[in-house]
Amino acid sequence: MAAPNADDAQHELTFDTADAGASLTFPLQCSALRKNGFVVIKQRPCKIVDMSTSKTGKHGHAKVHLTAIDLFTGKKLEDLSPSTHNMEVPHVKRQEYQLVDISDDGFLNLMTDSGDTKDDVKLPDDEVGQKITKLFRDEEKDTNVIVLTAMGEEVAIDAKEAPKS
Repeated sequence: MAAPNADDAQHELTFDTADAGASLTFPLQCSALRKNGFVVIKQRPCKIVDMSTSKTGKHGHAKVHLTAIDLFTGKKLEDLSPSTHNMEVPHVKRQEYQLVDISDDGFLNLMTDSGDTKDDVKLPDDEVGQKITKLFRDEEKDTNVIVLTAMGEEVAIDAKEAPKS
């Protein structure tokens, strides 16, 4: 075997992440997008609330006009692009967790199905947050929280009483 070469050191790679390398988004042709589907507009994951297609003009492309609501801020965003172009669609995951506690600083203490705890989801400042607080604190029910994850961000979108086992 050859002696180690000084050049070998530059080929040693260090990986800091252990995920499967899945991207946060995938491309999809505009014409394949649907109302209530998801899309990325201005680097924000959004849910499509309205969509219309203009007919082909003198120079070619039919245009798709999208109106969407940011999943995390609730802001309305719009986009207009040719129907044949690709747009990014975020990988959106819905996960249900059991609520263990609500911390004093406004974070939800959640438990996964495997029994691990998750403490990085904030209690929303809207009616969802009020519903979570009402079920858990006021009515002292076993509460499940539905968390939506997209593009590295998470938000609690719903809560319901946990089924009795």
